Amino acid sequence: MAENKSYMTKNLENGSVNINEDVIVTIAVAAFRDVEGVVSVKGVRVTMGESNVDLDCSIVVVYGHSVVEIAKNVQSAVTNAVESMAGIKVTSVDVNVTGVSMGKA
Repeated sequence: MAENKSYMTKNLENGSVNINEDVIVTIAVAAFRDVEGVVSVKGVRVTMGESNVDLDCSIVVVYGHSVVEIAKNVQSAVTNAVESMAGIKVTSVDVNVTGVSMGKA
């Protein structure tokens, strides 16, 4: 396994699965693509617990959309994607809106 990376271990009947924090980031970034109003992702930080993860996401949104609604939709999309794909409980998704774009999402 790579150095300085956190892994979540899921014990299964015939062995175990180790999920790298980069996998969680990739799943989260993919989930952003389904959220209307998100222009770009500036960063995703994952904090791995014993059996859960917390995510801190920075995004740019398109002008004319409700920032609060976009943030709520991001939280929902990321939580659903990580929990369904990785089987890891998401305890929080903090969304930092770092900019507004005048272009289209």
